[in-house]
Amino acid sequence: MEIKHISHFQNESVSKSFGLMPDKEEILSFELSNKNGMKVQVINYGATVTSLQIPVSNGQLVDVVLGFDTLESYLASYNLSGAPYFGTTVGRYAGRISKGIFKLNDKTYQLNINNNGNTLHGGIVGFGQKVWNVTNITSGDNPSITLSLLSEDLDENFPGELHVDLTYTLTEENELKLEYKATTTEDTVINLTHHSYFNLDGHDGNVLDQTMFIDAEKMLETDSDNIPSGNFTALADHDFDFRTTKECPAIIDNSFVVEPTNNAVAKLYSAKNNLQMSVYTDQPSVHVYVGGKCSDALTGKENIKYHTTSGICFETQNFPDAPNQQHFPNSVLKKGEEYHQKTVYKFETIN
Repeated sequence: MEIKHISHFQNESVSKSFGLMPDKEEILSFELSNKNGMKVQVINYGATVTSLQIPVSNGQLVDVVLGFDTLESYLASYNLSGAPYFGTTVGRYAGRISKGIFKLNDKTYQLNINNNGNTLHGGIVGFGQKVWNVTNITSGDNPSITLSLLSEDLDENFPGELHVDLTYTLTEENELKLEYKATTTEDTVINLTHHSYFNLDGHDGNVLDQTMFIDAEKMLETDSDNIPSGNFTALADHDFDFRTTKECPAIIDNSFVVEPTNNAVAKLYSAKNNLQMSVYTDQPSVHVYVGGKCSDALTGKENIKYHTTSGICFETQNFPDAPNQQHFPNSVLKKGEEYHQKTVYKFETIN
């Protein structure tokens, strides 16, 4: 497999330098904007969204994702005891794999361990810590950027050479669309997701002031290490039944089971800005996270001190540990087939 790399851009307004990797490779930042004034900034380190600015009713732009101002801060964040994965693309396998072990085609694979004896978000060096190639950019209406990654065979001990394409599209309807495609040279397991921490009041706010809806009647039951047991928890009369809109909880780290639908599987609403984000996906789960990985030790963009309730993640994905649970949705990508995933974050003002 080969990935064509766009190394130079004539239009300096499209890209700018975001810093140098330790090996001196330059990381670039790219900005897409639509006619409404919405802007998204993406760097090719981790195919990471660093800024997502939404126009609100007073004409101002609100940056609704957490992040850092410098590449050095992104690099350093992965050395923390709990990396926050701000805005990153997670792979090869989002969520946890129990003990880092799975069987495929009668062979047992032992992945690298990085979370309480388990594998989390792809292992020690996941896709969020890799330099992606920018392989396509479009402008005009619905501008887009495609980033590509070649993950070598046995990367973090996953089988197969995996070729991933991720396209971010900013639509004129104020949607950020994510489309993932992947192929492999050998049968492998895969689960890709996006890991932005959202805050509709702005990245200096507190999500406890916002309300949330999730169209799920059950979630995965998990043990103390957040490994799925294989059972489901019914959400009727449960504190995490968000089919009736509720305020965001201070701590949540759960996978909600969602059905294929054209409707939003989750919504977040800020009364402060009358701003709503709706989440659409073709994936069987949305993992919702608020909590300790975004700690008081982190200083984010614009010198903002982040805290445990600075942002909320809506990670659209397959079930964690699906390779070890036969009744969970299929997580195997076979040689000769294509992995395909779509997720949309739509923003609108609600008067």
